[in-house]
Amino acid sequence: MIQRLKMFIPLLLLCALCATSSTRSVWAQTATTTTTVVDSAAADAGGDKTGSAKDLADASGGANEVEQKSLQALNAHSVYGPGMQFLSDSVGQNRVGINISWLLLCGFLVMFMQAGFALVETGFTRAKNACHTMMMNFCIYFIGLLGFWAFGYALMYGAAGPIASLGGLAPFTDGSKVSIDGFGSLFATKGWFLSGNSYDVGVCAMFLFQVMFMDAASTIPTGAMAERWKFSAFVVFGFFVSIILYPIFGHWAWGGGWLSQLGNNFGMGVGYVDFAGSGVVHAVGGMCGLAGAMVLGPRLGKYNRDGTANAIPGHNIPLAFLGVFILAFGWFGFNAGSTFGAAGGGNLRIGLIATTTMLAGAGGGFTVMMYMMLRTGKPDPSMVANGFLAGLVAITAPVAFVSPSVGILIGAVGGLIMVWAVSFLDLVRVDDPVGAVAVHGGAGIWGMLAVGIFADGTYGNGWNGTTGVPLVGLLYGGTGQFFAQLIGVVTVVVWAFGASYAFFKIQHKIMGIRSSREDELGGLDIPEMGIVAYPPDTVDPDNLDEDEPVSNYPSDRPVAAAVY
Repeated sequence: MIQRLKMFIPLLLLCALCATSSTRSVWAQTATTTTTVVDSAAADAGGDKTGSAKDLADASGGANEVEQKSLQALNAHSVYGPGMQFLSDSVGQNRVGINISWLLLCGFLVMFMQAGFALVETGFTRAKNACHTMMMNFCIYFIGLLGFWAFGYALMYGAAGPIASLGGLAPFTDGSKVSIDGFGSLFATKGWFLSGNSYDVGVCAMFLFQVMFMDAASTIPTGAMAERWKFSAFVVFGFFVSIILYPIFGHWAWGGGWLSQLGNNFGMGVGYVDFAGSGVVHAVGGMCGLAGAMVLGPRLGKYNRDGTANAIPGHNIPLAFLGVFILAFGWFGFNAGSTFGAAGGGNLRIGLIATTTMLAGAGGGFTVMMYMMLRTGKPDPSMVANGFLAGLVAITAPVAFVSPSVGILIGAVGGLIMVWAVSFLDLVRVDDPVGAVAVHGGAGIWGMLAVGIFADGTYGNGWNGTTGVPLVGLLYGGTGQFFAQLIGVVTVVVWAFGASYAFFKIQHKIMGIRSSREDELGGLDIPEMGIVAYPPDTVDPDNLDEDEPVSNYPSDRPVAAAVY
C-alpha cells in the first residue's frame, strides 16, 4: 500500500509547485496594479477588467475606429461627461460576456461528444471488449485534459492573441514562440500549467473550449485500434497526443503558426484555413489511428490467407446509432462555437454555420444510404451511420465559408469518400473496427480541400491577418487559397501519420502495445479491466445453497466488482 502511495508523490509535488507559482503571480499582479497602470498583457483573474468600450467591434472583429472616435467626442462633451464612458464600457463588457458565455456553452456541448464517441465505438466492437473500449473513451478525457493543461495548451496557443471576441486575450498577445525568419512560427512557449498571467478569465475560457477539441482528436484512434490494444500502452499514448501530436499541428494552423501565415509570407490566399477542425482535429486523429492500426496489425480472424476480409460485426448497432445522434448534437457546439462568440464582429454567422452543419450531415447520411442500396440492395446501417458522421467531418473546415446548399454537396462527397476508404483499407489489410480512419481521416482531408474549392468570399476575408485579402476558393478564382489548403493536407499527413507511426513503433519496442493472443481471443474485458461489460447471470435460485458463491468472478476480485 505504501509503495502505491509513493507513486503519487511526484504528481502531488507538481501540483503544489503549479499552485505556488500561480499564487505568487496573483500577489505580484495585485501589488503592481495598486501602484501602476495595468500592463496590456496583465491577467484578469477577477473578470472585471476584460471588456470595455474598445471591444465594440466591427465586422472584421477589430475595434471600430469610427465608433471609438464618436465615444471619445461624447465623453469629452460637458453634457455627457464620464457617464457615457461608463455606459460604453458596460456595453463592451456585455459583448465580451456574451461571447465568453457562448464559448463555454459550446465547450460543454463538445465535451458531451465524448459520450457519443464512446457509444459509437463500443457499439461497433464486440461484447467481449465492450468494457475495455468504453474505458479507453472515458479515460482519454482526463488523461488528455491533464497533458493539454500542463504543456499542450502553451505549445499551441501561447502566442495566439489577440482574439477580439474574447476581449483581446491579453496574456497571450506577448507570448513567446520559436520561429524561422521568413517562414513562420513552429510552436509557442507560454502558459505552462495555466500559471503566471494565464490565470485569466479569457485564457481559461479559451482553454476549456480548446481542450475539448483536443480530446475529440485523441479519442479517434481508440476506435481504429480497438479490440487488441494494451491499456497501459494506451495511457502513454494519451499524453503523447495531448502534449505533442495535436498541439504542434494545432499551433501551425490555429495558433498563429506557419501554415496560417502562408498568405502573409507567400501570397497564398489568406493562408491555410480550417474553421473548426476537419484537419486539426479529424485528420490528425484519423492519421494517428491509421499509423496505430498499421503497427498493431489486424485483429485475429479479420483477413484470410487469400487477402479477403471477414466481417466482424459490432455487438450493439442501436448503441452506435445513439452515439451518432449525440455526436451530431455536439457538433453544433463544435462548428458554431468556433466563431469564439455570438455578438459583434460578424459572429451572427453562427445561424448559417449551424444550419450548414446540419444539412451536411444529412447529405452524407442520405448519399451513403442510397449508394449502399444501389450497390448491395440493403442500406447497411453501420455504413449509413458512418456516412452521416463523414458528412459532418467534411463540413467542419469550410462550414463558415460556404452556403447551406454547397454544404450538402460537401457532406455527400465526404460520405462517398468514407465508403471508398473503407474498401481501400480492407484491400491493403488495415483493420479499423469502427471505420475511424475512413470517417475522420478520409472525410477530414476532403474537408480541408473543400475550403480551397468552394469558399465564396461572403465571410472570412482578411483571415489570419491578411488585411484586404478575400477568402475565395478555386470556383471563385482563389488558386492561391487552394494551394494553401493542399499544403495543409500534405503537412497533416506527413506530421500526424509520420510522428504517430514513429511513436507507436518505438513504444512497441519498449513496452509492447498489443494484447496477447489468448487475451484477444477471450476478450480484453477480464484480462485488461478485471470486469466484463455484460456479466452473465450465473445464479440458479432453485439450487442456491447458502455456502455457494453467487458470482463467477475470482475470489480475489474487489467487492465492488463482485456486485455486478
